[in-house]
Amino acid sequence: MNDSGALLSWLVIRQDDNGNRYRVGRYATQAEAQKVVDSLDDRGHKQLYWVERVGQDTQTATTN
Repeated sequence: MNDSGALLSWLVIRQDDNGNRYRVGRYATQAEAQKVVDSLDDRGHKQLYWVERVGQDTQTATTN
């Protein structure tokens, strides 16, 4: 599938200490998005990162 046809339905979200949320990126699969979250957690930042499906309010949170 070329880039124009790819569905990027998984988001990586970061929340800072003030509660502000930012979209880090969009990914085609949950596993790909989780890999990004895991790599960000390995940096030792004290931020909250999670994977979220586009259009859903549920989240899988990881703190570090």
